[in-house]
Amino acid sequence: MHELSITQSIVEACLAEAGVARVARVTVEIGCLCGVMPDAVRFCYDVCTEGTALEGSRLDIVTVPGHAQCRDCGAGAAVDDWLALCACGSANLAMSGGDDLRIKTMEIV
Repeated sequence: MHELSITQSIVEACLAEAGVARVARVTVEIGCLCGVMPDAVRFCYDVCTEGTALEGSRLDIVTVPGHAQCRDCGAGAAVDDWLALCACGSANLAMSGGDDLRIKTMEIV
């Protein structure tokens, strides 16, 4: 479960930025094509924040879709799976976006 180490990295980055301030909320964007399961990150978050300035903070996860451009018909569409097909039936897609994972915001109290 690589989500545990990813969540630990998120918490460490937030702690480094927050210093000694208490954190109320963290918003993370997870691309649906990045291979990270949002529910697993949410599950690990409370464990990783225990005893830190983030303990008790709220984790908001925003799922970001990817985008595909069909190389056969030229149509574009939002996708949430690497195995997506174009409406024309083609699997010849150029994928972009949706593979990011970033800390979007952090609310300090």
